[in-house]
Amino acid sequence: MKVAELIKLRSPFWKELEDLSIQMGGRLSKAAPDDVSRFATLYRAACADLALAESYQLPPQTVEYLHRLVGRAHNQLYRSQSYQFKSWTKRIFSDTPRLIFNDPYIQIVTVIFWGLFLIAGYLSYNTDVWPGFSEAVVGAEGLDQLRGSYSQFGGNRGIGSGAFMMGYYIQNNATIGLQCFVMMLMVIPGFVVLSYNAIYLGAVFGFMFRHDSGAASENFQNFVTAHGPFELTAIILAAGAGLKIGLSWVMSGGLNRKDSLLKTARESLPIVMCAVVLFVLAAVIEGFISPLSDFPWWGKGTVAVGSSCLLMIYFVVLGYPAAWPGGEEDGF
Repeated sequence: MKVAELIKLRSPFWKELEDLSIQMGGRLSKAAPDDVSRFATLYRAACADLALAESYQLPPQTVEYLHRLVGRAHNQLYRSQSYQFKSWTKRIFSDTPRLIFNDPYIQIVTVIFWGLFLIAGYLSYNTDVWPGFSEAVVGAEGLDQLRGSYSQFGGNRGIGSGAFMMGYYIQNNATIGLQCFVMMLMVIPGFVVLSYNAIYLGAVFGFMFRHDSGAASENFQNFVTAHGPFELTAIILAAGAGLKIGLSWVMSGGLNRKDSLLKTARESLPIVMCAVVLFVLAAVIEGFISPLSDFPWWGKGTVAVGSSCLLMIYFVVLGYPAAWPGGEEDGF
């Protein structure tokens, strides 16, 4: 098709989009549903026309006109969405939990991490099944260091000291999350690191929950109970997001590798943000509640149970409907 014929064919749609932009102004959210649907259709078509115009080197004035048209429509479309409280509420409390609940990569990482963690914990706790398991995983010197570290409990902190330690834990948690995320981008090394961390942590927990660890066992339980649910869940989310992006190079779904990577990165952003929020919440608890010696263990257990319930409500209850046939599928 000749350039003149293409411009003549598409010009009415460009003019319609321009007229709708003028008519709606900055009030797209208040426009009629049919107008909004038509506006979105014309906007997508104009984006495609702009890409073709640049590829086939249409006249510069046509390309410049399409740039202005697409830019104006884009600003109207996304500016109108940025201030919609209901839209953000839906994204946070509906789209995100459903996305995470139904994400196969999160499911894979969850099964691997918790499976290895629980198996290692059991083998370390029950010395009759595999004698010397915890020593083989952590090392005798490492176990001695654990006993020494938790031989005395930290005590009560002031607000300033608690805030300082909270900042330290945020940095430490971010490092752990970033390590899991980055290693999972390479897939196989990520599975190795994830498996090692799950087995190591499971062995540590199993060993420190044994009665033969003495006072260190009680102190360890007193310290890790409250913040454990948020921190371990955040590790899983970070690793799952990394795996999702890492495999997008291989499983591109018919897209080229660059487009597949960009698409998957956008889809993974809510998962990463959830991991960040959970790491921060874990650091807050770890800085102000976990080290309190006059805060009874049952109280910290209550915090852990409450945290677990919040996680179940957000990721399972809110994410559950889309998993069944007939459930609403919402995307980003």
